[in-house]
Amino acid sequence: MIRSSVLTKNHTYKNQFFIFKDRLRKHCRAKWVTILLIFSIALSGYFNNSNKVSCVPNTNTTSILCNSGVFTKGDPFATSLAYVLSDLESSTPVTKGYNYNNISPFPNAFAYGHAACNSTLDSTDCTTCLGVAIESITSTCNNRIGARSVLYDCSVRYEQYPFDD
Repeated sequence: MIRSSVLTKNHTYKNQFFIFKDRLRKHCRAKWVTILLIFSIALSGYFNNSNKVSCVPNTNTTSILCNSGVFTKGDPFATSLAYVLSDLESSTPVTKGYNYNNISPFPNAFAYGHAACNSTLDSTDCTTCLGVAIESITSTCNNRIGARSVLYDCSVRYEQYPFDD
């Protein structure tokens, strides 16, 4: 008796689900897959906490590399570097593909930069990740003329010379 009521209940839920899916398909053919995916993720998260979706960028460090050359505090390169790092952090998240190269506008001592984020991140998470990458560069490679910080979801590099990543 219990078994048949469970089967009937499951059968009823399945029927309601398929009726819901068919209604969605009629009204918005392209979007029903997205809604179905969200529904299945919600159910899997309800039954298993390990399947919860997280939107936090992975800021664990893969590598940090520092150029052996250094600059002094009053060096014009310091101004160029500050500009480049600030511009990378603000411009990369609003650039299509989250892949951005720049150069400082100060001719006394050019600084060149590149930053990129995982394309699955939203712009806020890209900004967060780049902030961590820049902080790790400035704390680990203080006063270096070049450095690279690679995190799982983003990377930042600057040099005193032009480069391709």
